[in-house]
Amino acid sequence: MDLGAPGAPDDLATGWGAADLLEIETELCRIPTVTAVRVVTDEIGRPLELHVLAQPGRSAKQIVRDVQSVALTAFGLEVDRRIVSVVQLSSNGSGAHDHTATGTPTIRPRIVTTQVTTSGHRTSVQVTLADGDDDANGFAEGSGTSTARLRLFAAATLDALRQLEPAAECLDLDSVSTVRIGAHELAVVVVAQSDPPLEHLLSGTALVRSGTDDAVVRAVLDATNRRLPRLVGRPADD
Repeated sequence: MDLGAPGAPDDLATGWGAADLLEIETELCRIPTVTAVRVVTDEIGRPLELHVLAQPGRSAKQIVRDVQSVALTAFGLEVDRRIVSVVQLSSNGSGAHDHTATGTPTIRPRIVTTQVTTSGHRTSVQVTLADGDDDANGFAEGSGTSTARLRLFAAATLDALRQLEPAAECLDLDSVSTVRIGAHELAVVVVAQSDPPLEHLLSGTALVRSGTDDAVVRAVLDATNRRLPRLVGRPADD
């Protein structure tokens, strides 16, 4: 039985067969920095490729999200980010950068802020991360013990990562601690990646410089930054 062409899952085909592609492309061109859009479909109207030409100034990830939002709200159509490619050109037409969604993007979240709020025996932690033009606030709450505080910062960091990149949903905290090697103190984090039927363990470390809170966040990023680009764009059943 034919389950559909690659890149065009059946659950995304609903409504596309009767869609006015010119109207869709025109509407998508209204997205800030986008100058041209071309939708390629198969013989029954399912989307296979969606090419976007844009000017610099906004991240390709944000443009893809805007494409998905506009298509859904204006036409009731779902767009799989894996079929979207964004090419950004400078004003003189040179310096093209291809950000194909199915390729391997560079994902390097950075720390913006960390905050701690204590009320009685409970502690709330907020970690804000940014990736390009996108940022996200991760939260975690638990007891105020020193050991729990390490786990809260690691958990809040993973929460922020999941908001920046949905592929991080398969990541969860395994363990976190601090160790001393010689004269140096390090934060050590182990993150578990679910990949049914397997489970992979990722480790990250960071020197404690201005406090263990910041070091734990950096250790989580050290563990995940190398893995996330491999997860983005993978088929859901991979």
